[in-house]
This record gives sequence, structure tokens and C-alpha cells, in this order.
Amino acid sequence: MPYGDAMSGRTRSEARRAEIVRAALEVIAERGYRGASLAAVAERVGLTQQGLLHHFPTKDALLVAVLEERDKWDAVPGGGWRVDLLTSLVEYNAMRPGIIQTFSALLGESVTEGHPAREYFTDRYTRVRASMAAALRAAYGDRLPNGLTPERTAPLLVAVMDGLQYQWLLDPESVDMPGAFRDFVHLLGEEV
Repeated sequence: MPYGDAMSGRTRSEARRAEIVRAALEVIAERGYRGASLAAVAERVGLTQQGLLHHFPTKDALLVAVLEERDKWDAVPGGGWRVDLLTSLVEYNAMRPGIIQTFSALLGESVTEGHPAREYFTDRYTRVRASMAAALRAAYGDRLPNGLTPERTAPLLVAVMDGLQYQWLLDPESVDMPGAFRDFVHLLGEEV
């Protein structure tokens, strides 16, 4: 097989995997992880379940791909968040309710024992809290205007972001997610 044919085959496979991940995001958003079946995802992309298993050998492997893809969308060049960029992230999230719904559904389900995403979310929150503490330290130094350290404030910042997402998903007409987050950042002492 000529080299060009191998590359086009790889490109088609990568495109198919991306299509499957997008479909899985939709199905999980609609039904939750436990209610989402490989058959439903396969049907949505015009594959048999066996065809889907060629790309993702297990439902857990597909879940990990979905979570990794979602993290890529939120990545910041250079890896470091700034407090002012967090407000932009919340505004961006308000424009993609399906992704936020999928993330929130998986997060909620992951607190149960034995859920395949539990380790992922535990590790993710460790990284996110450290990243938020670094952003807060860069903005305020070792103490915020309220007297708390960045490490003490980081879990509160993450809780506000995630808690606002749940409230906004449940009642988007009543909850101004970006506005409420800007208000919280203002309480920290940051002008936005």
C-alpha cells in the first residue's frame, strides 16, 4: 500500500473517531452515562455496535475519549489560567449547553462507587484546584484581599463555577451564569 493511502486511511479513522466522540457527547447529555448505550451511539453515526467497538473497544474507553475531548476545548495555551480568563471561560460555557450538560451529568454520576469516570474526575479536580490556586496567587500573591490563601480559595472558586453550571442548566432564564461568576470574582477583589 503506498504511503499516501495509509495516511488517508488513518485520517478517515481519526475523523470517524471524532464523529463517534461527538455522538457520544450528545447521547450522554440526553441519557446520562449509565443510560447511554454503545448501540445508541453507533446508530447515531450509522455504524453497527461491532463497528463502533473497532474504534472504542469498551464503553469506558469511549467515556475517557469524551472527557479528554472536552478538556481539550477548555485548554489554555501555556497551561496557565488567569482570573480574568476564567470569566471568559464561563461566558464561553454559556454558549455550549450540550457540552456543559454532558460534563455535569458525568460529574454527578461519577460520585457513585465504581463509576468509570470517578478516578478521572478526582484527578481532574486535583489539577483544577492547583491551577486555580496558581491563578489566584498570580493575581493576588499569598493572600487575597479577604485574607484567605489561594489554596483555601481555589476549592471555593471551582465550586462556584460548577454550582453555577448546575443552576444555569436547570433554569437558564433565571440564572445569569456569567454575571453571577463576575459578581463572585468581584467579591474576591478582582475587577472584571
